[in-house]
Amino acid sequence: MVSLWGKKDDDQVADATRNGDYNERNVVVQPRESEADERTRLLPPPSSREGFLSPDDPAVSPYNLWSVRFLRYFTIVFTFITFLWWVLLLVSIFVSPPGMHSRGSGFFDFSYTTLTLGLLLIFLLFFSTPSKAAQVACLVLIVVLLIDMIIIVAVPRLRVEEGWVGIASVVWALLISLWTVMTDRVVAWGKHEEEERLTGRSEERRTLREWCSVLISAVVLFVLGIVAILMTATLIIRARDASLAPPGERYFVDGDKYQLHLFCEGNITDSKGTRLPTVIFEAGDRPFENGMIQIATNAVSNNSIGRYCYADRPGLAWSDNAPSPFSAGMAADALSEALARAGEEGPWVLASAGIGSIYSRIFAARHGRDVEGILLIDPLHEDLLHTIGTPQRGFVIWAWGIISPLGIDRITGALFRGRSREDRVYGRSAHQGGKWLKAKLQESLVADSLTKSEVSSARTILSPDTPLSLVSSGIEVRRSSEWEKKQRDLSRLTDKLISWDIVNKAPSEVWRTLDGRTIIEKRLKKLVHA
Repeated sequence: MVSLWGKKDDDQVADATRNGDYNERNVVVQPRESEADERTRLLPPPSSREGFLSPDDPAVSPYNLWSVRFLRYFTIVFTFITFLWWVLLLVSIFVSPPGMHSRGSGFFDFSYTTLTLGLLLIFLLFFSTPSKAAQVACLVLIVVLLIDMIIIVAVPRLRVEEGWVGIASVVWALLISLWTVMTDRVVAWGKHEEEERLTGRSEERRTLREWCSVLISAVVLFVLGIVAILMTATLIIRARDASLAPPGERYFVDGDKYQLHLFCEGNITDSKGTRLPTVIFEAGDRPFENGMIQIATNAVSNNSIGRYCYADRPGLAWSDNAPSPFSAGMAADALSEALARAGEEGPWVLASAGIGSIYSRIFAARHGRDVEGILLIDPLHEDLLHTIGTPQRGFVIWAWGIISPLGIDRITGALFRGRSREDRVYGRSAHQGGKWLKAKLQESLVADSLTKSEVSSARTILSPDTPLSLVSSGIEVRRSSEWEKKQRDLSRLTDKLISWDIVNKAPSEVWRTLDGRTIIEKRLKKLVHA
């Protein structure tokens, strides 16, 4: 037989010829291994992976499992509920819904809800891309939130200030963190199950898009973890500050919605047994304990006055925050209620500074018969309330309030600048706290509307026979002609002006100078012993 290529057959014939036994019948030609015959397959053998999909096929998805779809639907529902709660808390900063007033600032519960909403949104965006980094970050978040919840519930003052709203917000944040960890693990399991079922093996590699998703989610969760840790540090500082006992007593006011801190000291009679009016001090921008108290203590020790009282306005020092909105007239009513609960009775001499004069004037108009004199220390005129109620100022205060739970200034102050409890409660760092910011936000929101209307009415109602003394800052009078004009107008607040002193080289807080303290004490003594 002739070979198809004529090589191997020819060799075999030649060999047979040389051996002398060539016989065409004896030669058996074997086909080459590479040659095709009638039994050769025309198609390659079937692959062992026949019927499986590519790992990059969109059909390979954890969403194929009903359990994963179920978890995603519930996550969407939780996100919607959290968003509604977030909106409600945002509104409650400006207008307190019935039953939702917290005696603290309200910024902490808003921050916890914002953190929860951010966690849910980032989880939904990268739902189908589970990662170990996200699970570890969420576990850290769970531990931090658990510590926060324990601190809030365990410290009585924090529990009172945060109320049920704050406790519910931190508990919800903790539960959602647990939910995200559990759901992420289920999605990871579902992803591996579907890959093994549809591709034949579990896919370990990730696409560039998946790596970007993992990176973004890890970075965002890392930021959320830092936020939670800062909030925990701020809570620890607040718990430390809560151990500072107030010098006076807290009294419930406004239907027991919040407490006002009131302190009174001294005798109501002089050495001869003559009853003297009690001086009620009203501080300016800062708490009374941070400055004006030196006027009161010096006056009592020098027998210039017999007894004095002061109350921290809602949100300042040891007083709770009041529901929003909150005007100067509401503050005057709260002071009246606190004095009544404390058993304090008139007559009164009112001494106030800066914006505190607005509150004192309203109080004087509502207690005309009991007020025997008014001392105004560089007071703010009602026509200048618009400078406090500008939208820009209100937005800045609100923004500082939103980030106040991070406590960056308070933490650094406590660690590196030696700030004490006294500094944070009523001293130089008091303006960094959420309560103070909430009080100033409330003051700004109604300054040019409700408060201005109330003080304008008070000017009309105030008895013209009320003795009046005015002490103005020489620096402020010389700095602004408008300020000098408004001070002059306030000197005509009643028909019985006792004195108008302009203290040279004295700032708005006139008592910061020796001449200022001397003149203030002198005018107080004259009003009390008139």
